[in-house]
Order: sequence, then structure tokens, then C-alpha cells
Amino acid sequence: MNQKNSLGLNSCFMDLGDPLELFRIWMSEAEKKEINDPNAFSLATVNKNNEPSVRMILLKELKQEGFVFYTNMNSPKSHDLKKIPKASMCFHWKSLQRQVRISGNIIQVSNEDADSYFASRPYESKIGAWASDQSKVMNKREEFLKKITELKNKYKDKNNVPRPKHWSGWCLCPSLIEFWLGDQFRIHERLKYSKISNTWKKEILYP
Repeated sequence: MNQKNSLGLNSCFMDLGDPLELFRIWMSEAEKKEINDPNAFSLATVNKNNEPSVRMILLKELKQEGFVFYTNMNSPKSHDLKKIPKASMCFHWKSLQRQVRISGNIIQVSNEDADSYFASRPYESKIGAWASDQSKVMNKREEFLKKITELKNKYKDKNNVPRPKHWSGWCLCPSLIEFWLGDQFRIHERLKYSKISNTWKKEILYP
């Protein structure tokens, strides 16, 4: 019989007032179980015409302010976020039968943070950030590969590749975080944290 927390949920939900602390614990467990990219999540945005779009992204940092990811600032997702700075993300760890949904406002990371993370990337990834006109139509792949070769010749010092001005990061500042645990016959367990005046309120949801 599974142990329960004070709300009658599975003990994996614990009894924490801060959902970011619980997320860190769940992420740590996912890193031990998931074969590929436990930090992968789907990011949903809306454009100026109220048309939704979703894609997979990698979480690169969890700060007290929120969830940080990096991308081309000329990409469709970035254009969406510049127009409507709100987003939702969803992590799903099949091996653990767990899911986390997060919604909130979006802010751009500082140039210092973007520079620091870009410097930590592999050389090939840095070159790729320069070479790619993300999501734009490509005539021939050979043109892209040629561009990569040219940039490698330009930036031969692998430790001295500057960050492109069009490349930076976003931070989702959460106002809602929901933790989900799968169970048989769809008798799932759900715990929602809602941020009200800088205080997190906990509620149990029906499956």
C-alpha cells in the first residue's frame, strides 16, 4: 500500500509549500529513469492571430524566477512570445508515469546569462546557432552545410565563438504548476499550485 501525504495523495507529491522544490525532486528522479532528454518539454505559445503552436524544447536552467530555455530570437516561438509574453509548458516522464504542467508570464533572460550559457555550449552547437535561420524555408540543405563550413573557417578558435545577437533565452515565470501521477483505470492523482500574491495555494484536482 502506497504511503500518502497530508492531502491523501501518493507520497511522491510530498508536503512542500514551494512547487519549484517539488519539481527539482521530480526532475532528479526523471534524470535517473528517462533514457533520453528528461529535460524535454512541450512549449505552447499563441501568435498575434490567436493561433496556438506547440513544439519540444529543452529546459536548461531552473531559477527562483522560473524555467529557462534558449533559442533563436527570430524563430516563430520567439515572435509569439514578443507579441504575447505568456506560455505553457508540459513535461511528461513516461517511465515514472508523471507529468508536470506549467503556465505563466515570459521574460527574456539577461545578456549576461545568455552569454554565459552560450559559452558553455559545444563548438558545433555554437556554429549551428550562427548558421541557422530557424524555421525559414531552405532551398537546398547543401547551402546550410556550406554556411556551417564557412563559419567554422571564420571562427577557428573553438573557445572564442561570440554569441549571435539573434540568439538568447526566455524564462517562464510560473503562476500555475500542476503535478500529475498516472494510475490504473484513469484514477490519476493531480496536485495544482496556484500563485496568489507571491504565495502558493495547493488544491487537489479530479482526474
